[in-house]
Amino acid sequence: MKKWTFLVSLCALFLGVLSNAQDNKVTQIKNTVSQFSTSEKSIIERTASYESHSTLMRVLKATNLDKVLDYNGEFTVFAPSNLAFEKLSKITIDKLNDPKNKKALRDILSYHIIADKLSASTILKAMCRGNGTAKFTTIQGDKITATINGIDIVLTDKSGNRAVIVTADSNQSNGVIHEIDTVFMPVTMF
Repeated sequence: MKKWTFLVSLCALFLGVLSNAQDNKVTQIKNTVSQFSTSEKSIIERTASYESHSTLMRVLKATNLDKVLDYNGEFTVFAPSNLAFEKLSKITIDKLNDPKNKKALRDILSYHIIADKLSASTILKAMCRGNGTAKFTTIQGDKITATINGIDIVLTDKSGNRAVIVTADSNQSNGVIHEIDTVFMPVTMF
């Protein structure tokens, strides 16, 4: 019952924000903010400029996924920070850095990319329509499930690994970056 009440409250809050946006003053402010909130840089160019994503940038280059994220298509990247990579064990990091495991590393990173632009509000709308959960298909072909815990959007992969979006909606010319606090590690990778 608590979950249902929270979900109804979340949807009501979201709909209230949308209806208030119809006010001319709010719309003018929103248009002004959105003009400055989308970067001219691609996802890969922006990732390269973030100090906190240097590990992600290195592994994207190692798997050639940097070339994919430089295309004009629309993508959503759930970008693990350097701190998220530091949570992995030394053994796992050594395996990820081994050139023999390039395909496994590419598969792992593919769990973090969706071929569509999903803002935080789009994710919340999908959760409202889905009774508190929403599923999104990664370029790997598996689903990531989004739920809410308090004010946090929590993402869960098929193996039950959970990551929280810690920084949302870094809009780029070809999609959006959401920084997450954990690296998705499907159990069958190693």
